[in-house]
Parts: sequence; structure tokens; C-alpha cells
Amino acid sequence: QVQLVESGGGLVQAGGSLRLTCAASGRAFSSYDMGWFRQALGKEREFVARIGWSGGSTYYTDSVKGRFTISRDNAKNTVYLHMNNLSPEDTAVYYCAADRGITIASMTSTNAYRYWGQGTQVTVSS
Repeated sequence: QVQLVESGGGLVQAGGSLRLTCAASGRAFSSYDMGWFRQALGKEREFVARIGWSGGSTYYTDSVKGRFTISRDNAKNTVYLHMNNLSPEDTAVYYCAADRGITIASMTSTNAYRYWGQGTQVTVSS
């Protein structure tokens, strides 16, 4: 089992940058695939990015490709989401998620992840 805590959200102007951090506690963090999701007000939670347990494979939803970067530091039990060139459409609560053995076919589904953080708010002003 793993516990997740996100941080780093805040208010930023369009075109700005933020780095979200997901700190994990529990055993065998390095064996978990990690994902970032977001949920805008009144909308369903949606997939943003995923990184494999070793850090060697990353995937992104089309709307953030070239702007967001997911990375991890297994020595620090931490996953990051670097967000550049933010737009008001990126405004949402961002969630970190984890589980083992997440397939490429399932990685965009919230059902694929058993463990979730509490979320951190990102607000982008125009």
C-alpha cells in the first residue's frame, strides 16, 4: 500500500509554469506506476500523464504534450509534474495516482489506479 500527498499547486498567470510534487510513503514505491489526473469544476476526472515504475516510459494526453513533463525520483519516493506555458484550460484540481502493473491500454482510466492523493488546486488566470 502507498499513501500519496500532492503539493505545488497555486495561482499562476497564463504562460507561466508550476511544478507539482507527489510525495509517496509506504513500501516499494519504485514498483508502482504513477499517474497524474486532473478534474475541472463540473467535469470528470481526466488523465494527464503516466510514468512507469522505472521512469523509462512516459505518456501524455494530447492537450499537454510539449508543455508538461512527468518525472520521478525513486530514491526520494517522489513524482513530479512540470507544467509550462499554462493556459486557463489547465485550471483544475490535480491528483496523483498509483498502482502496480498498469497497462498502456488502461492507464488513462481512473479505475486502473487504487491509490490516490487528496489533490492540489491549479488555477491559471488569463
